[in-house]
Amino acid sequence: MSRYILPVSVFGTVLGSAVLLKNHVTGGRCPSKATITGKTVIITGANTGIGKATARELAQRGGRIIMGCRDMEKCEAAAKEIRGKTLNPHVYACQLDLASMKSIRKFAERIKQKEKHVDVLINNAGVMRCLTGKTEDGFDMQFGVNHLGHFLLTNLLLDKLKESAPSRVINLASLAHIVGKMDFEDLNWEKKKFDTKQAYCQSKLANVLFTRELARRLQGTGVTVNAVHPGVVATELGRHTGLHQSQFSSSVLSPFFSLLVKNPELGAQPSVYLAVSEEMEGVTGGYYDVMTEKEPAPQALDEEVARRLWEVSSRLVGLEDEVESAKPTPPSRSPKQSFTGRDPVQTE
Repeated sequence: MSRYILPVSVFGTVLGSAVLLKNHVTGGRCPSKATITGKTVIITGANTGIGKATARELAQRGGRIIMGCRDMEKCEAAAKEIRGKTLNPHVYACQLDLASMKSIRKFAERIKQKEKHVDVLINNAGVMRCLTGKTEDGFDMQFGVNHLGHFLLTNLLLDKLKESAPSRVINLASLAHIVGKMDFEDLNWEKKKFDTKQAYCQSKLANVLFTRELARRLQGTGVTVNAVHPGVVATELGRHTGLHQSQFSSSVLSPFFSLLVKNPELGAQPSVYLAVSEEMEGVTGGYYDVMTEKEPAPQALDEEVARRLWEVSSRLVGLEDEVESAKPTPPSRSPKQSFTGRDPVQTE
């Protein structure tokens, strides 16, 4: 019997070390034990992957969870599963297609009418390196879904978020933003040859720029906004990348990838951390690599580019027109009236 002790001990040590190494490399679990009973959380793309795991953990913490998904059959099934596992009855599936401005507006209107408050908005949904294609409104699929869809949704829910302050917005970004570049002359890849990798990186850079500009605009409102790179996670998001399609990568590299690649449960921890952690209260405008704040790429720090992206995005999704139409009509001025200084109505 004693001859088995050494091999078993060695095996146990190696296994334990591998688990500790993976936890260290992948960031581990959210350290906060905070509960969110009575708080409403909206999560986009919550029927699978990181979104579903995030919904499950926040439901366990007592939240009222609204899962915004394109595929309602899968979303209803996921919501039912989460209700069963967490014993939290307040988990709901709701139609939301981020590739459709009409669908986004309908979803936002439903939230504004039905929900008393929105405490956390997690812009989680995304597409990655998909084949060339356009959204319902004619935008490049990755730029349209990953950035414009969430840009419109967030703006439509801003009043509700402000009313619910302190509230939080969390944008799922990616380390890929470091090689992204905003091409304002051809955001939709209509003039140059389509490059699915660069299109994805551009959309992820847009996420970080949007986060920083939104945080600037929301100063003093009690609404915080942060972006997060969740790490490398094994989800359906990478189905177009071609990873592990060769025999060499699947057989030789898989053991190494398994130490670096998280499962969805671990991949959800950064979002959970930003959503519930007490130490994140009042923190805004940051970029987090898993659960550690890092400085994003230099191009993500360009305030002028961030402002320009906001203006262009507002025009593309129709918010600019709505702001103009919402302006009060100025009173008519008689020839005898004179005004000095600024008009009383000012818009940004």
